[in-house]
Amino acid sequence: MTRDLEGKTALVTGGTSGIGRDTAVLFAKAGAKVVIAGRREAEGNESVELVRAAGGEALFVKTDVSKASEVENLVKKTVEKFGRLDVAFNNAGIEGKTAPIISQSEDDWDRTININLKGVWLCLKYEIRQMLKQGGGGAIVNMGSVLGLTGWAGGATYSASKSGVIALTKAAALENARHRIRVNAVGPAVIETAMGERSFGAPEVRKYAIALHPLGRFGKPMEIAEAVLWMCSESASFMTGQQLVLDGGFLAGPNPPG
Repeated sequence: MTRDLEGKTALVTGGTSGIGRDTAVLFAKAGAKVVIAGRREAEGNESVELVRAAGGEALFVKTDVSKASEVENLVKKTVEKFGRLDVAFNNAGIEGKTAPIISQSEDDWDRTININLKGVWLCLKYEIRQMLKQGGGGAIVNMGSVLGLTGWAGGATYSASKSGVIALTKAAALENARHRIRVNAVGPAVIETAMGERSFGAPEVRKYAIALHPLGRFGKPMEIAEAVLWMCSESASFMTGQQLVLDGGFLAGPNPPG
């Protein structure tokens, strides 16, 4: 592996498992010092140990991304520990409850939007402030979804949150292009994570969902992590304001049987 992030400091929210954990380890292998944020301290410390085992330096900061004071503290702790912030992967998110709009509770709407959309907005706010304070320059990737580009019966709240992330990504990219801060999003379909298992783990549901992916399988966390690393590297220096879709063909159209 090339050391694409040598000497840089990277921040990963939702780094306690799945895509976030794999990305944190990959960032370390690419030469970055890594700050891992999440709500679960034990799992966060496990991620730190995995980063160290990969030869990197790491710090865990317990953070609820839906709370401004905690996100502000996260960026502050990052700078106190490593001196600067160069790269961020705003990955923290939840799936919310699957239910028709007429049955969806206001509490679930608020919780899903607060974490998935407000959380990304807060992270952008404090990350970009720090990058500007350093004189500009940086790369940020937000966690989007293919469901931010299409509807999903029973998943209106989740889809709305991810559609919002895509629009937020574009606005942040436009505001900060002149400061050499690139802002993009990654848009997976179903990935083999704990979240994917909760949503699509039942045998019949899994069979149905896999059929929606023409490649015939769900994605792997490392496949998303590799894309995020590339988007944060100089290899993607002309890319900003985009969502990179990694969906096994999900959005291409109906998958014919056989």
